[in-house]
Amino acid sequence: MNLAIDCGNTRLKWGVHDGTRWLAQGLLDYADLAGLADLLRAQPSAHRAIVCNVAGVQIGEAVRAALAALDLPVLEAKSQSLQHGVRNLYDVPEQLGADRWSALVGARALHAGACLVVCAGTATTVDVLDAEGNFQGGLILPGVALMCQALAANTARLPLADGRFAGLPRNTMDAIVSGCLHAQAGAVERMFEQVAAHPGATCLVSGGAAGQFYELLRVPKRLVDNLVLEGLVRMS
Repeated sequence: MNLAIDCGNTRLKWGVHDGTRWLAQGLLDYADLAGLADLLRAQPSAHRAIVCNVAGVQIGEAVRAALAALDLPVLEAKSQSLQHGVRNLYDVPEQLGADRWSALVGARALHAGACLVVCAGTATTVDVLDAEGNFQGGLILPGVALMCQALAANTARLPLADGRFAGLPRNTMDAIVSGCLHAQAGAVERMFEQVAAHPGATCLVSGGAAGQFYELLRVPKRLVDNLVLEGLVRMS
């Protein structure tokens, strides 16, 4: 029984996996991190934990302390040159973010062919995985909320938008939100051209902001709850 923990930029995601299926999953805001040990103690008992942390040293130390209180051995996820059928072609493989690497491993486990691996959160990552399992490269761009915030922070007259998507927006709020969502979908669709010719190629989309632009994507696609957790349980 394995516990997987994904410490992302905004919040922590966790799941308990028995080798076949997820027995429990959940989210935790970092403001509530002091309660992590108690939260996990109430879940099905795991034998070990694997952690992916891109949230910084302080968060990492708090998570390790919580796992120590549960007497769980901990494995830290790190990017590798080759792992679980995925080959890392980054210029310096160790410099690829552990979250992106975990998502690629998870994607390969869920889809044997070529795919585009999209994780949409505070930032959006768009990574190309070919049919042979080679990570060919990818993009990092601001997430939907960051795009909207950038317009509000760096222009004199554009507000922090609380609009909705429209094909032809006719007010400023909708124009901002629609522009940011089109930017996300457009980046994904352009990158999908890298794998589109492969039989069965698909786009695996995950992350807390994925639902904001998923329906806009005009490519074969599949929504996955948490690709990082899917990869972590394969690494453990």
